[in-house]
Amino acid sequence: MRVEIWSDVVCPWCYVGTRRFEEAVERFRAEGGGDVEVVHRAFELDPTVPAEGMDLAGYLARKFGGSDRLSQVHDRLDHAGSDVDIHFRWDGKRRANTFDAHRLGAWALDTAGPERQNALHQLLFRAYFTDNLDISDHGVLAGLAADVGLDRSLAAEVLATGAYAETVRAEELAAGERDIHAVPTFVIEGRWAIPGAQDIDTFVEMLARASERLAPLTVAPMPAATPSSPGAAKAGTADTDCNDGACAT
Repeated sequence: MRVEIWSDVVCPWCYVGTRRFEEAVERFRAEGGGDVEVVHRAFELDPTVPAEGMDLAGYLARKFGGSDRLSQVHDRLDHAGSDVDIHFRWDGKRRANTFDAHRLGAWALDTAGPERQNALHQLLFRAYFTDNLDISDHGVLAGLAADVGLDRSLAAEVLATGAYAETVRAEELAAGERDIHAVPTFVIEGRWAIPGAQDIDTFVEMLARASERLAPLTVAPMPAATPSSPGAAKAGTADTDCNDGACAT
């Protein structure tokens, strides 16, 4: 069973959601549910962020309407992150343009497969949210590629030449065609979408139901995920809705 995840590597709920989903996949497999192939697809929360980035605290305070509201959002994320071994560092962070990080992810998938791409995405999340690295910097990106076993020089060449830009744009276009405007969004076998950073139990249940419906002669529709569960962000409003478990543009 293939699951495509549309996300952005500067979306905190995408980090939480993908970690929860990893744990759900492990439980699903342990319970005899079979193999799950995870593929990451590109989504930019705010493609207008300049190449040099911008101060994140000021950027989000303007979006949320003040530092008090932003502090409440961070508290919720800190709590959610601690449950899946994520340590968010908010001080001194800059809002990064993620187009090149997505190009690197597309290259990793094409040349090394889904498992290596997934490892790279998790490292990109940690680099940005915990290590405060500039994930728009080509040197940083090539180093992260090397950390997951990819060739540093080839990664640097991909980044320098603009390779896989069309792949990223095509994936972003596909998100719009699927009416995906908030991330993370998990799409099972191209049929059923699960929006937001659902809890682990919900992910396991959705995987089990999808597996049943993928059996021969099964045509029943996929039930929707619990709409009240937080964890998705939308495109177009950047991080405005990140306080609700998801991020939007």
